[in-house]
Amino acid sequence: MKLELSAEQKNYQAEFRAFVNEEISPNAGEWDKKEFTPKELITKIAERGFLGAILPQEYGGKAMDMITYGILNEEIGRGCSSIRSLLTVHNMVSQALCKWGNKSQKEYWLPKLASGEIIAAFALSEPNVGSDAKSVETTATLDGDAYVLNGQKKWITYGQIADVFLVFAKCEGKPTAFLVEKNSPGLYVKPMCGILGIRASMTAELHFDNCRIPVENKIGKLGFGFSYIASYALDYGRYSVAWGSVGIAQACLSACIKYTSERKQFGVYLKEHQLIRQKITQMIANVKAARLLCYQAGYLKDINNLNSITETSIAKYFASTVATKIANDAVQIHGGNGCSSEYPVERYLRDSKIMEIIEGSTQIQEITIAESGYQDYLFSSVSKIAEKKLAGRI
Repeated sequence: MKLELSAEQKNYQAEFRAFVNEEISPNAGEWDKKEFTPKELITKIAERGFLGAILPQEYGGKAMDMITYGILNEEIGRGCSSIRSLLTVHNMVSQALCKWGNKSQKEYWLPKLASGEIIAAFALSEPNVGSDAKSVETTATLDGDAYVLNGQKKWITYGQIADVFLVFAKCEGKPTAFLVEKNSPGLYVKPMCGILGIRASMTAELHFDNCRIPVENKIGKLGFGFSYIASYALDYGRYSVAWGSVGIAQACLSACIKYTSERKQFGVYLKEHQLIRQKITQMIANVKAARLLCYQAGYLKDINNLNSITETSIAKYFASTVATKIANDAVQIHGGNGCSSEYPVERYLRDSKIMEIIEGSTQIQEITIAESGYQDYLFSSVSKIAEKKLAGRI
């Protein structure tokens, strides 16, 4: 694995950074307070092709490699986690459709998703169903030339403005995926406010009351909803969140270096205090370690290595927990100022906690990663036994 970015990746990184510094970072605090994302910003993001970042060029996408896509998520996450979450959910839906949609579905939906003509949201979580996603209670019943949906979804990122939702429901008792347009009869969207973090992500509840959608809006086969379609999308979601967490951590580090270089206590700049330097050192090391784990996951995705799924879980687990620790230390370093919205670190702390919950909580990642470790051990043990038996025959 080559750790140095290519010239093209460096150019992309510079482009992303300049865009974030000019269009996102200066206004992120205000959007957080208003719990709102300006339409004009989404238009600018779409015009730069970010909403179709990893879609194939044949559908109007940018076909970025996964490292470049990761860098995009880090930079936007550095500026505003809410805006980064738009990339996350929109591309989760796009990738699920690109993988599991039929020819006509791809040709109709993907160009619109790539251009940003329509915004997509991922609708899996429910009031009674979070981590246990297989147990969704929303139902879909075939009725002539339509499916009829009943139930409720909650915590739907950008649900207030999405044009189409990838909805998971039980059909004949089997988890199945459907595309539901916002103007579908029987669909009601209820805005949510007062959330701990990513407040500008315009989160919503979805209520389905005999909501009718065309039969051609079913994605994949009956029963493919969770094990195939949702799992595939969530892998991309975790990858985006992992890189976004690195962005939060980097933003905290930069804010702390600036603050401790300008503020004096006990007659000297804060940066001269040994305990401050200890915390800064820990931040630097953890940011670099988290970024390297994300590079590893991206590299494995680019070469279609099956281990990329586990490595993505590891990257998401480490980066999100590290971001929370670094953000907590950043608030501590800022003291009373860290508790004020005049400084961004309080927003970073609130946002970082969300990273430990969305797209598979920290505890779910621990279960997944530990199971992978035991499976590797079992495979290694079986391989050694097989090698001994083979050697005995020679």
